[in-house]
Amino acid sequence: MTDVWADIASEFLHFYPRGRRLLAVAGTDAERSRAAADALAAALTAVDQEVVRDHSADGGEAGVREAVTAFRQAPTSDVILLISGPAGLLGERTRGMWNYAVWQLAGDEPPHTVAGAIVDVTDPAHPTRRFADYCALPASYGA
Repeated sequence: MTDVWADIASEFLHFYPRGRRLLAVAGTDAERSRAAADALAAALTAVDQEVVRDHSADGGEAGVREAVTAFRQAPTSDVILLISGPAGLLGERTRGMWNYAVWQLAGDEPPHTVAGAIVDVTDPAHPTRRFADYCALPASYGA
């Protein structure tokens, strides 16, 4: 576990300290998202959070909604559902489901502007947090 995941866990818990919380880790590569989510789950568990892990190989809306509905109907109340998968987790119809979203990328892949945190996992043993959003782009972007 690296400090990046501990820092993101701390940030998430600052904003969402209790209750049923929904957290997504997505990216263009679903398997990289799985590994990143496992590292984040370990960081959350290390600070005594109960984490339910799920993975969506295709990020399809129906499957994601089914997992979220089952989670919301479960009797436990102070737990985090952490779902990993491809970019579809942050699609137009699903992005509003999450309390917080992490986008993992590698190399020159573009960041996703919906994500609360962006992590570069080009070197999985040494992930780094990126602060890349539209506010940081030059004024000429898109012109």
